[in-house]
Order: sequence, then C-alpha cells, then structure tokens
Amino acid sequence: MTAQPDQTGSASGQIIISVDAMGGDAGPSVVVAGIAKSAKKNPEVGFILHGPEDRLRKLVAKRRVLDGRVVFRDCADVVTMEDKPSQVVRNGKNTSMWSTLESVRSGEAAGAVSCGNTGALMALSMLRLRRLPGVTRPAIAILFPSGNPQGFNVLLDAGADIRADARDLLQYALMGASYARNGMNLPRPRVGLLNVGTEEHKGKAELKEAQALIADYAERANYEFVGFVEGSDIPGKRCDVIVTDGFTGNVAIKTGEGTARMIGSLLREAFKYSPLSRLASLLAVTSLQRLSKRIDPRRVNGGVFLGLNGTVIKSHGSADATGISAAVKLAFTLAQSGFAERLAARVASAAALTQDEPAPAGAQAEEQESR
Repeated sequence: MTAQPDQTGSASGQIIISVDAMGGDAGPSVVVAGIAKSAKKNPEVGFILHGPEDRLRKLVAKRRVLDGRVVFRDCADVVTMEDKPSQVVRNGKNTSMWSTLESVRSGEAAGAVSCGNTGALMALSMLRLRRLPGVTRPAIAILFPSGNPQGFNVLLDAGADIRADARDLLQYALMGASYARNGMNLPRPRVGLLNVGTEEHKGKAELKEAQALIADYAERANYEFVGFVEGSDIPGKRCDVIVTDGFTGNVAIKTGEGTARMIGSLLREAFKYSPLSRLASLLAVTSLQRLSKRIDPRRVNGGVFLGLNGTVIKSHGSADATGISAAVKLAFTLAQSGFAERLAARVASAAALTQDEPAPAGAQAEEQESR
C-alpha cells in the first residue's frame, strides 16, 4: 500500500470515515456516489478513500461536493467475494480492505465502511483492530425496522460467526444493550433471546443456559430481559434488542429484506391493476412514499461489528448510493457519540460477569458508560 494524501486534504474539525471503495458489487462508482450523497447532507464528514488512486480521483473529480473532503490511499489489490478469509489474512496487506482498517487502527479515521466480503472483513478487523478485552466473539449488530417508538430494533449476531454458546449469547446481550442505550438513547433496553417459542422448555440446551445467564445479569448490566422471543417479535414491540447466533440472525435479516422488496413489488402491481386503482395510487402517493421509506432496507444498511477496538460498518455488497450513504451516516453517528469508547467501558465493567465463576449474589456491576 502506498499512502498518498490528497493535497487539499479534509477540513479541520471534520469526523473522518475510512471507506473501502472496491468492496461493492457495483464497483467504486457507486461507492463514490454514496459518499457524495452523504457529504451533501452532512458538512461535518470527511473521507479517506481506498483503492486504485488514478481511478478514484477521476470519479471524485465529477462530484463537486467532495472537493477538499477526500484523502486517497492507493491500493492495487481487492478482496473479492470468493476470497477465503484465511487467504486474505495471509496475503491481503495490499488490498483496499486492509488499508481501510489500517486508517482506523492508526487513528486517522473514526470508523470504517466496507461493502466487501463479510468473512474477510471480520477476520481482518480482528487481526488489525483486535478484540476488546473480555470479548470472546465479536458480533454484527443491525437495525431492523420495528413498531417501537425508536423505529428500529437491534438484532445481533447477524452473521459474524455461525457459532455461539451460552456465554457468547450473554456477551451479545451486553453489547447489544450498550448499542441500544448509546446509539438509540434507550436508558434501559429490553432484551429478548430468539427461540422457536416463548415457553421456557423450548429450544436447545445452550439457549436454555443462555436464558438463565442473561436473566441473572439483567439488573447488574442495566437492561430488562423479557425472556424468549420468536421471529415475529423481530419487527415487533416486545423488545428492543434481539439476541441470536449468526446463522439464525443472517437468515432472519435476509428474509426480512426479501419480504420488504416483495411487498413493494406487489403494491406496485396492485395499483396498476385498473384505472381506478391507478387513481387511488395518486391519491395515496404521500402515504405510499412514507411506507416505502419505512421498509426500504437501503436506509438501514450497515451492520456494526461490536467487540473490536474500533468502529467497523459492514455494508451490503449490493448496496447502491443510498445504502452507502446510510452506512456512512451510521459510522458518523457512532463516532460523534463516542460509542466505541462507551462500549469499551461497558465491556470492561462487564468482563467480570462473563468469567467462569459467577459473581456474588446481589453484586452490582459498576455503570461506566454515559448516555
């Protein structure tokens, strides 16, 4: 990797987001369009853009809103969706993904955004940024549209690791509650554990063990545990944080995204059915636009890697400019709130809770994070 800062640099006082320009399915033109969309909405954000510098400069030059707000890092190689994480860890030093994370590691950027290979991004994030002390498995947390007042529920893990034992699920609950508390301003988040039913006798042994652990530490970690929840509760009002393993979580979010797209398609077909239905669509255009915006998965694009020494946002590989802009907005918002530092404080204070020996009955965990 050759680091060649743009001569105009980024304006003083901006929050800098490191962006992998080469990770998306649609190529760097969509990524540049996305950061331009974000820059237009937010004058306080600047970017470090990673990829082939000559190519990226030409794309950025077409977007006047990016003048003086982009620093380039020239990277010759790209992590593809087919690359194995182990290969990327061994041979990926010259890739745009590696360089993107390096900017966070060095402190140049407050957060990283990549549309690239999820497994490789997690592996490199763990290698370059390292896990927070006390974290066994980092998790991907996503925002899922819901009926709650905040408009979204937090779901984790959404695909960082398909395995999760009872203590991993407890850590997810602790980190998810911290994310909801600091990122969504929920003083005492409600946490649910995803299962095939709400009855206590249902589910695998590790889920029953996790249920007991999460319930035991609820008061000490300042969240409310509502017990087992079902798939229908993911967009519901029963809880604010849904905890599950990465396999189940990934299937759930992709099912939700597919359902949202199907609903949009069926509505368009229904309103084209007859002249009367087309007239009805004109009368309902404002309401339909609000519905479309509410269920549009692009507008909540971006999963947060929790449990690392730095903020990393995994955007969908198929994200368009709107999706990229949403991921950048999430990285900016978390950086602005100091979320990484607060999560580190929460994990540090909760580390004793996840040791093999249980804490004494009635012990209170010190609350180190501020809202």
